[in-house]
Amino acid sequence: MNTGKLEQRQAGSMKVRCCIVGGGPAGMMLGYLLGRAGIDVVVLEKHADFFRDFRGDTVHPSTLQVMDELGLIEGFLKLPHQELQKLDGMFGGTSVRIADLSRLRVKYPFIAFMPQWDFLNFLRESGKHFTSLKVLMSTEATDLIRHGDNIAGVRAQSPDGPIDIEADLTVACDGRHSTVRERAGLKVEEIGAPMDVLWFRAGRRQDENENVFARVEPGKMMVTFDRGDYWQCAYVIAKGQYDAVRARGLPALLDDVVRMAPVLKSGIAEVKSFDDVKLLTVAINRLTRWTRPGLLCIGDAAHAMSPVGGVGVNLAVQDAVATANLLAAKLAQGCPPEFELDAVRRRREFPVRVTQRMQVIAQNNIITVALKSGNQPLTVPLPVRLITAMPFLQGITARLVGLGVRPEHVHSPLRNRSVATPVG
Repeated sequence: MNTGKLEQRQAGSMKVRCCIVGGGPAGMMLGYLLGRAGIDVVVLEKHADFFRDFRGDTVHPSTLQVMDELGLIEGFLKLPHQELQKLDGMFGGTSVRIADLSRLRVKYPFIAFMPQWDFLNFLRESGKHFTSLKVLMSTEATDLIRHGDNIAGVRAQSPDGPIDIEADLTVACDGRHSTVRERAGLKVEEIGAPMDVLWFRAGRRQDENENVFARVEPGKMMVTFDRGDYWQCAYVIAKGQYDAVRARGLPALLDDVVRMAPVLKSGIAEVKSFDDVKLLTVAINRLTRWTRPGLLCIGDAAHAMSPVGGVGVNLAVQDAVATANLLAAKLAQGCPPEFELDAVRRRREFPVRVTQRMQVIAQNNIITVALKSGNQPLTVPLPVRLITAMPFLQGITARLVGLGVRPEHVHSPLRNRSVATPVG
């Protein structure tokens, strides 16, 4: 098969070298990298656009480095965003510093806060330069195509009706509720999380500035992100307590919010009903097996992360980079055998396990303690006191948050230099 041109077969079918299910950070980055390598690849995104309430907005130095290696960083940083270097918090009325990214010896020592839909749209627009990459919006994978024991593509529903997409390799990037993973019968190991998150935004005046990132009080926890013209807020509740929060009523919730973060007082009126407050159900899990013959799972489809540290987007990007590094050249000849597909798990499972372990430690020693403390005074945990008191430790935590364990660099080939006709 010609690896430089997508093959459209009879109506309602398509044949490609690789079909990626899911247009999140893992799927769009892998699609870009494979298109760049000249591999026939199609990305399926079930929604008509990338706009989602729950998409993570934190782009860490590890992802900024990847964008730089791809020659995309200049255009990327022209998109509206905010930059954060120091992660400061209030713990029971005591100021703490969790990390200082300015201590990192990297080209981009900050976290960029950018709406994820802007990030994904940027990758899609940049990928239009590659004739071997196609992104199909409003196209939802509904089942797998099987040839014996091999996964041979997906069946999908598109705006024009059902479509069969035959593929040498199918990659599941369709999130923590992955349809592809479920159809493949891959088992998920649940690790658990003690909290859920209420996600909402409050208005912000130009003269309102505050460096506090996280706030922890007896029985309550909240994180606020300065997004320029509004505050993005994450109010943490104990797992399964959403109905109880609603039963108390919206005024009681907003009173708690303003007491914790007085800076929100002027803009909290934008939260008019519980329709403006979205529930994010938190989970930590991972697959015990990431592959079947002809199939690979990466990103949240392989390992759901807690919001702790805001690392989900960046781990997904790292998975995509590792996948392209390991498989792009081999895909030019067809689908590698399952053992070679499993090289992605062998490369990425250790960083995932370490990161999830750190999230569980934070959950057990900070979040659970705070949410269960009731009216008892909170004492800053010893590790947090040490990090606050010793700036060099803030560099270590910054590395864990900003770069992660075993950061990936782009080594996949650049073979597709042809330029497609711009769309729209």
